Amino acid sequence: MPNRPSPQLDLRRLRQFVAVADTGSLTAAAAQMFVSQQAMSSAMRQLEKDLGVRLLERHGRSTVLTAAGLELRQGASMLLAAADALGAATQQAARGEAKPFVVGHSPAITSEEAFTKIEPIRAAMPEMSVTVRQMFPDRIHDELVDRTVDVVLRRGVMTPPDLATAVLHYDTLNIAVDANHDLARRGEISLPDIADWPLVVWAPPGHSFYTDFLVSACRRAGFEPTLVVNPIQGTPPVTAVVRSDRVALVTAAVGSALGGQVRVSSLADAPRVPVQAVWLPHTISHARTALLDAALP
Repeated sequence: MPNRPSPQLDLRRLRQFVAVADTGSLTAAAAQMFVSQQAMSSAMRQLEKDLGVRLLERHGRSTVLTAAGLELRQGASMLLAAADALGAATQQAARGEAKPFVVGHSPAITSEEAFTKIEPIRAAMPEMSVTVRQMFPDRIHDELVDRTVDVVLRRGVMTPPDLATAVLHYDTLNIAVDANHDLARRGEISLPDIADWPLVVWAPPGHSFYTDFLVSACRRAGFEPTLVVNPIQGTPPVTAVVRSDRVALVTAAVGSALGGQVRVSSLADAPRVPVQAVWLPHTISHARTALLDAALP
């Protein structure tokens, strides 16, 4: 039996569908898209015909999505964003403009660590301009959709809705304390040893995979950590413990740090935390491919 051809999506009708889905009204969507209600209704009927499914149901003056409509709405934003990005990139290429490749990273990943991840890009595409900047986890989705960043590095394993991800590798956690801290003089440190001191995090629980990961690791070790959100953002994680009794779980190398102000020690049975790349699906990027190919088997 021959395969049925894949249905073709008209991007203009898809944008109109998104307006209907988000406003819940053909009338409001028509006004938003500067077309008549009749034209909007006709466009929705044609979209349903193109896909061969029912997308909308009328309930009085309201319009609600069917199961198929919900599925289409979930993926529509990413597809439209990818189409916009392709159009913009095509115009830039025609003008001879070179768009820099922008790598975002969450506060849980240092700029130094992010720099090591872009080495494959610099090796494969030495002529490409690359920008690296820190961003907060709650901005990742919107900035990828808006194309202000091309790929984001964060601590995580879950795939955010409508985005693509890959775990690049796992880092071993060490413990950082002020050089005068009691733990700085310990030979071997295990997670239960830090139970009596505040643990520095960079976002409250529930707002960062990394924070949730650290809390879970402490609970598995038999204690509930006392969390302190670092008031200074954008600096290397080891700076969070200077002149304090706080402790921080970091990926910095074991030894002295910050000119002797901080001591980084290894942990017995240390947790390993993932580094994840996140990007907009349905997009092609040679720089991103170079980054992923260097990290993935």
